[in-house]
Amino acid sequence: MPNAFNPSVSAALPGYQWLSDLRIEAAEGLDGVAPPSADEEVWRYSRIRDLDLEQLGPLVSQVESTGPSAIWPQPGTTAATLFLRNGWLEDATISAEAEALGVTVGRLSDNENGSRYLGSVEGAPADLFGHMNRAFGPEPLAVVVPDGVRLDAPIVILVHTDADSAAVFPRLFVSCGADSDATVVEQHTSADVRSMVAPVLEAAVGNDARLRHGLVQDLGKEVWQLCHQTFQVGQNATLDSFVAGMGGCYSRTRTDCRLMGRGGHASLTAAYHGEGEQTHDFRTFQEHVAPDTTSELLFKGALDGASNSVYSGLIRVHPEAVRTRAYQTNRNIKLSPDAWAQSVPNLEIETDDVMCSHASTVSPVDQDQLFYLESRGVPTTIAERLLVEGFFGEVIDRAPTAAVGEALRSVLVERLDRRLRNAVAGEAA
Repeated sequence: MPNAFNPSVSAALPGYQWLSDLRIEAAEGLDGVAPPSADEEVWRYSRIRDLDLEQLGPLVSQVESTGPSAIWPQPGTTAATLFLRNGWLEDATISAEAEALGVTVGRLSDNENGSRYLGSVEGAPADLFGHMNRAFGPEPLAVVVPDGVRLDAPIVILVHTDADSAAVFPRLFVSCGADSDATVVEQHTSADVRSMVAPVLEAAVGNDARLRHGLVQDLGKEVWQLCHQTFQVGQNATLDSFVAGMGGCYSRTRTDCRLMGRGGHASLTAAYHGEGEQTHDFRTFQEHVAPDTTSELLFKGALDGASNSVYSGLIRVHPEAVRTRAYQTNRNIKLSPDAWAQSVPNLEIETDDVMCSHASTVSPVDQDQLFYLESRGVPTTIAERLLVEGFFGEVIDRAPTAAVGEALRSVLVERLDRRLRNAVAGEAA
């Protein structure tokens, strides 16, 4: 490991003794953790060899803000709002209604069960960046929704990075108690910096509970993101997970979804758009541990310029998970001959009486649909724009809140309009 990542940095971070001890233990063990390699299946086709950790370092204290960093939701539209900048919690509000119901939000170390929560869903870190998150993450957050509590408004977490040449490690733990209902939306943004962000999410969905979780990623074009999400779904519980990938230089999201209780259901959805030389990298693990569980995955992306995407997914059915139903679909549209996509779905089934399927496509805009519009007088560039908008409609409809869907649609329209303007200008020249 580079010298900047050492136990003395972990020891300098603030927090209770149990958290400090955990950080130092993780930092001391980093030399024994193998760095990721594109030779591994889970990192195949990635750009991980391009990441130079020697140019980065963890923060031992907060840096001065470089300017406006977050657009706050309108007052009264959220159950709670938290603002995390460079890994430090800077502000948190909670509505009177949510607080009266016993909902808690804030620093995980301030929660009486904080030491028990951290790592309880994730287990052992999945890779080097998970270990680094434990070693150098300054202030993990916790959102705890008690049994039976149903929130009408979302909990919004604004995660912003404005430190340059930094390695930033946000961490969030979400607990939805039995028979609860909650929506949690993370918005990840950054200033115009060259840094790495390695967030970790642990989410436990209790029996008969429902969690809608959204991650909206709109980072700067020089930022690397290496995200790991782990969901644990209980008996007759429901998880709706949504990821929107727009920004970043290299953006990777690994999602582990573990269906632990009979009758659990998970829906995993993602929408991503690449331009320039961006890379969007998704790795998913739909793990069916209990019987009578279902999961469905739908990831859709459009790639322009010299951008690229990677999707690798595994449906794993354990021996006890009879009557599993699991589906996996990845669709990609190439808007440029220089764009490319890799799509690798996989199945690992250890029992009978299951129904599992996977499908993937990588193709240009449908030529029959394009011809249909062109034959009715729609110019080719405008026809392509309309088809791409329609392509994303299905996944945008699955956004965890209407505001997230509208924001995603707005970003896509702005990008497609810019592409259209560039195409028109090119033809005029």
